[in-house]
Amino acid sequence: MRPSMFNVLIVEDTHVQALRFKSMLESIGCQVTWVDTGESGVKAANRESFDLILLDIELPDISGFQVLKRLKSNGNLLNTPMVMLTTHDGADHVLQGLELGAIDYIPKDVFTEAVLRETVRDLLEKRNGTD
Repeated sequence: MRPSMFNVLIVEDTHVQALRFKSMLESIGCQVTWVDTGESGVKAANRESFDLILLDIELPDISGFQVLKRLKSNGNLLNTPMVMLTTHDGADHVLQGLELGAIDYIPKDVFTEAVLRETVRDLLEKRNGTD
């Protein structure tokens, strides 16, 4: 399956960061949907099938942790990989995200795009059976 078939949902309220992630993901062939609130992220994930969901923690309505918990409680989304993208990189935040079912926790820093690109590449390889 080609990378262009990899469908990603970004739940991020900071427009500059969301557009940066969206542009990078599209440059490697992903189809990207972007929403800027937790509730709209939950609705989008329940409405459409995604191969990966990227969640910011600080959202204007509900936290990314709450979004993650709600999505993981939906049996249809249980196996959908979800990654936390955030400026909160303390051990307690990382553990909370992983305990709720996130597959990775990527701090927003100068390496974010490189780490995110590798995460998507790894997920594509696993999905396509080439790992």
